[in-house]
Amino acid sequence: MEHYIQTELGKKCLQELLQVWLDFDRNLSKVPIVKRLETGRLSQQDYCHLLLNMRQQVIEGSRWISRSASSFDRNHSDIRSSVIHHAHEEHRDYLMLEKDYQAAGGELADIQTAERNVGSEALHGYLMYSASKPNPVALIGAMWIIEGLGNKMSIKWAKLIKEHLQPSINITRFLEYHGKNDEDHLKELYQLIDRVASSKDNVASIVKTARVVGRLYCLQLEEVDNYE
Repeated sequence: MEHYIQTELGKKCLQELLQVWLDFDRNLSKVPIVKRLETGRLSQQDYCHLLLNMRQQVIEGSRWISRSASSFDRNHSDIRSSVIHHAHEEHRDYLMLEKDYQAAGGELADIQTAERNVGSEALHGYLMYSASKPNPVALIGAMWIIEGLGNKMSIKWAKLIKEHLQPSINITRFLEYHGKNDEDHLKELYQLIDRVASSKDNVASIVKTARVVGRLYCLQLEEVDNYE
């Protein structure tokens, strides 16, 4: 993917984002529900709780992406177009997640009426606040974490869930879909990085946003075990 990056500042931004990803990956592996998933100790109820708590973040994803698109001025119309396209592609993904939840034994009404957990509230609030700023190029950092998670973890997690739970029907369509499609989103993201990493300030804001989103995403998953 690095061949999409042409500018020196773009390369610097990418190097720092890769380090942020490594830190995020280490922190993610320590989250209790992720540890259970990756060591074959995830129960069917755990998986339902995971989907239920992920749903709000998935729903709100298209909202903050759309908000960020509206915050770019005409001098950033190419970036705005890319962001709008991304929001359009993902705005109904939550329906696939709901179907997996039902297939895994959950009740549709439960997942549709569940409140955001503490981590989801913090993540959503931070992303909407950032998306409302003028020309919010820093949100490239948020996309780096969230799209990277889909691309690097989703297929792996889907495989582990199937191996351990051995469901009679497919309960991991959402994870499998993102594992396959987020690779294309990452290609677009590399191109965006090269276009918006035009100053040291932009690079710093992108990297900081990635770091904050990584912390809040882990908090969101930590709070899954507090669901009642």
